[in-house]
This record gives sequence, structure tokens and C-alpha cells, in this order.
Amino acid sequence: MSNRVAIYPGSFDPPTFGHLDLIHRASRIFPKLVVAVATNNEKTCLFTVPERTEMLRAITQDLPTVEIDSFKGLTTEFARKCGAVAIVRGLRAISDFEFEHGMAVTNQKLNPEVDTVCLMPSEPYLFLSSRVVKEVARLGGDVSHSVPPIVLEHLLRRLAE
Repeated sequence: MSNRVAIYPGSFDPPTFGHLDLIHRASRIFPKLVVAVATNNEKTCLFTVPERTEMLRAITQDLPTVEIDSFKGLTTEFARKCGAVAIVRGLRAISDFEFEHGMAVTNQKLNPEVDTVCLMPSEPYLFLSSRVVKEVARLGGDVSHSVPPIVLEHLLRRLAE
């Protein structure tokens, strides 16, 4: 079944080591992984979609089975377009489970051909989130342990503007 494609959608604003951990692990499970930057009009993002896709390409360049893309609209429609059999999601805490469970049920109704696969983060990333990274960086804290160096450069440059 070498044609099994999975998508890993998210805002990735900015991409963190937690995201990269899930990308590495999901790429071992699925022969092709499409990391998809979602355009979410309900979120105010620090980085544009092209900036986030550029950062993701830079931090995944050593992963030949990982493709970076972006999309607007329903995740299930993007999954259908990619021929995906699975949507990969990360679960950090109980609150994530409640949200992701609801999304999985909705996605199953919208596209029964696609399953949701949830991965738990590796221990160092259990409580890591882009939101916290941005807040700590805005307040002058060190986030070098939370994001890859190229992302850190982008983050510090953006916050200095």
C-alpha cells in the first residue's frame, strides 16, 4: 500500500519542534505526507501563508516523502484532492482530545473515505504551542528550544518590525 497519503493540516504560526516531531513520526507511518497550511480567517496570524509554507519547506527539506502545501476551505475537501486516506492530528492534552474528537466525527461525515489519526507528541513537546511561543518571544523570552533556528530568525525579525 505504497499509495497511502496522509495530510497534516494546521496553522503552523510559527512551525515548532512539536510540529516537526509529528511530521517526522507521521512520515514514518505514511509513504507520503502532505503538510498543509490552512487559511483560517478566525485566527490572526503573525506570518502569511507563503511565509509559513516557506519555513515548513526549510525545516523538512531532509524528508523526501514530505510535501508542503496550503489550502482554503474544508480539510476533507483538501484531503480528497490529495487522495489522502488519513488526516494526522496531534493530541497534547485532554482539551485537545475533546476538540479533535469533535472534528474527527465531523470530518468522517463529510468524507467517510478519510480517517483521523492522532499522534501524541514526544515528551519534550507535550505543552508546546505556537501561541505560547509567540507570547514568550513577544515578551523577550528565549524560544530557541521551541522552534528550529530558521523559524527563530523569522520570528525575531517579525517581532522587531
